[in-house]
Amino acid sequence: MTQQTHEPGSTPATDNATVVPTTSTATATATGAATATATAPAAPGTAPFPPLAEPRPLGERRVWPRTFHDRLTAPLPGLRAFARFAREGAVRPGPQGLADISRLPYAPAPLPRADPGTLAVTWAGHASWIVQVGGLTVLTDPVWSRRILGTPARVTPVGVPWDRLPRIDAVVVSHNHYDHLDAPTLRRLPRDIPVFVPAGLGRWFLRREFTCVTELDWWEGAELAGVRFDFVPAHHWSKRTLTDTCHSLWGGWILTAPGGPRLYFAGDTGYGHWFSRIGRRYPGIDLALMPIGAYDPRWWLSDVHCDPEEAVQATLDLGARRMAPMHWATFILSAEPVLEPLTRVRTAWEKAGLDDEDLWDLPVGASRTLA
Repeated sequence: MTQQTHEPGSTPATDNATVVPTTSTATATATGAATATATAPAAPGTAPFPPLAEPRPLGERRVWPRTFHDRLTAPLPGLRAFARFAREGAVRPGPQGLADISRLPYAPAPLPRADPGTLAVTWAGHASWIVQVGGLTVLTDPVWSRRILGTPARVTPVGVPWDRLPRIDAVVVSHNHYDHLDAPTLRRLPRDIPVFVPAGLGRWFLRREFTCVTELDWWEGAELAGVRFDFVPAHHWSKRTLTDTCHSLWGGWILTAPGGPRLYFAGDTGYGHWFSRIGRRYPGIDLALMPIGAYDPRWWLSDVHCDPEEAVQATLDLGARRMAPMHWATFILSAEPVLEPLTRVRTAWEKAGLDDEDLWDLPVGASRTLA
């Protein structure tokens, strides 16, 4: 496998995975930011370049390489970086930075009704969204637990109680870090629900008896009831145990309804060259769900987490019409003051000359609909 820094389609396509056909119930029933990027995003209405690959079959079994280290945008921290972090790193805000926890935006409300031509999103907190698109209801990186490994309990409640969720048609997972892949939450789901995951992560779900698990490499897609799910690169990494660093891939998702809206879910990512390439590959993104938190100290986290200004620049690189911030106001994962991501992203949006209405800075639990 070679590092995928080239534009997809610029070299002959190869399939690095061995495919073993399988069937399931679900398969049968569901037919430095602020700098210019090298490639301008595609204008709305332009054709993808290169054309999108044919969709992969739902639930196919694939064999992947043992490691995806060659997909890293930047090297993982070494001993010197860990020593510096031990000397001067801060993993939580100080008392002044925590003082605004009570002001974090939280406004739960009933979920909107969305027809197949409507895009609706509801922020449950962190990177968990209820996305209604193309007649489907999709969960992104669902984390309904009060606490995850290695962090304090969530500072805002989940925006939508589990028992008030509508029927979920599919789940997408961006990578295997505990704040994005939460086993207690996933245990609540029916085992035949279609799950879309990065390459190498399927075995985690299969061990838990999920029967329709679709693993995708970067730039690959699959379809469920007419909605296309495409897996795209991110500037991040993966690790869940002491021995599985980068053994599964990481990335974001493009959800495209037939003849309708297109949504980008970034998952977890730093800033870099992939955004403009994604924008060219998937033109006309209507909404980008972008992470804006967990970025301080910058020297430690800049390779894997966008700061608010970088998130705005990434949205411009994508050519996305709107942005909804996420990955903040839920778990305290780093040292910035708890309200700072919101104030900085609003300032950056205004400085970029963008319309206030196109920044969907939702409180936890709130929804927004695009007809």
